[in-house]
Amino acid sequence: MQDKPKTVAFYTLGCKLNFSETSTLARQFQEMGFQRVSPSSDADVYVINTCSVTEHADKKCRQAIRKFAKRSPNAFIAVVGCYSQLQPHEIAGIEGVDLVFGTHGRENVPAYINTTGKNVKVKVYNCEADTLNDFFPAYSSGDRTRSFLKVQDGCSYRCSYCTIPLARGESRNIPIAQAVRQAHEIAKQGIKEIILTGVNTGDFGRTTGETFIGLLEALAEVEGIERIRVSSIEPNLIGEDVIALFARGGKFLPHFHIPLQSGSNRILGLMKRRYSSELFAQKVALIKSAIPHVFIGVDVIVGFPGETDEDFRHTYRLIETVKPAFLHVFPYSSRPSTPAASFEGKVKSSVITQRVQSLIQLSDNLHREFYSMNTGRTDEVLFESSKKGGLMYGFTKNYVKVEYPFTRELVGKIVKVKLTKTAPDGNFLVELIP
Repeated sequence: MQDKPKTVAFYTLGCKLNFSETSTLARQFQEMGFQRVSPSSDADVYVINTCSVTEHADKKCRQAIRKFAKRSPNAFIAVVGCYSQLQPHEIAGIEGVDLVFGTHGRENVPAYINTTGKNVKVKVYNCEADTLNDFFPAYSSGDRTRSFLKVQDGCSYRCSYCTIPLARGESRNIPIAQAVRQAHEIAKQGIKEIILTGVNTGDFGRTTGETFIGLLEALAEVEGIERIRVSSIEPNLIGEDVIALFARGGKFLPHFHIPLQSGSNRILGLMKRRYSSELFAQKVALIKSAIPHVFIGVDVIVGFPGETDEDFRHTYRLIETVKPAFLHVFPYSSRPSTPAASFEGKVKSSVITQRVQSLIQLSDNLHREFYSMNTGRTDEVLFESSKKGGLMYGFTKNYVKVEYPFTRELVGKIVKVKLTKTAPDGNFLVELIP
């Protein structure tokens, strides 16, 4: 009788970059004969891909390790990623951990697990800072509608609050030809949409002498890929050529995710950001004038050391003026080994909470306003396979979420619809257009 295959579960924290890397690790485990199961299952192996952008992310990682170790005492637990890179010995000291891997060489994790037993001394690999110079090619799969394609890693900007250069090294990228080959692999799986992801995606080309616009143009030629989004791009890297390419439409969707972090030039200076509030506003205005109904999501950090009421008012007023469709609001989290950790002028937690709530309320208002402007429009929706309460979901080109009675034939299809009205849950109800 054939032995039952070993089971492996994955728990991923943080950004879409981490999810693309986890998905690639999962494919490697499956090629070795492992059966992937849910992290809520009793697995033989748990792989935890960590984030360290905030203390909360670190805490969630520690909680996950303890939960899996308690649920499956004999399971092999491997911890990889940014938190591992920054604090490997802290993680190795948590009961139940068997293997700690940094952000370098993660493609070797399945092989290490296959040759290392439980109840041995915790092994720590590749967590030295001087190892952060390789590139782990990755893309997500398993979703029949979209894939996150990693094209860039690391960052050379050295913002004063950020640990990413310490966790992932300097900015680097794969060649365009390799990205195109991976896009073809994605298309062969029937996936129609790719989201380009990286730490500083717009910095693509730093290590290969190529350009971000060249990457976009090459990916547009991949047959089977019908939609292309960019996960996040710095305002100073949004060139007029990129805006013009997205304005032409085709495979490029009217959707931008742009980090602002602060609307105060004084705070932007302390953060060591590479743009001013004026430049940010100018780029948003250019995008909106060139691309009708464009969705713009914006990241904001609240409570950075030294942020006064006036600094916050600058942020609030700027956002009110440029009117993005959505805000991702983050309370400042002091991270060890960053310059900002030693800055004076710490903001009280109660003040940070008030400012966060104020921006969340503003975001809700802006989001409703954006949806209202889309009422009655026709657009195309890529429907997903998930089913909840008899409904299926999808996103328009400009990232409006819609719901429709579950129809199996529509899964993975791009369908023309009319946006009729919003449902109680905030999603749009739609009518199909023949």
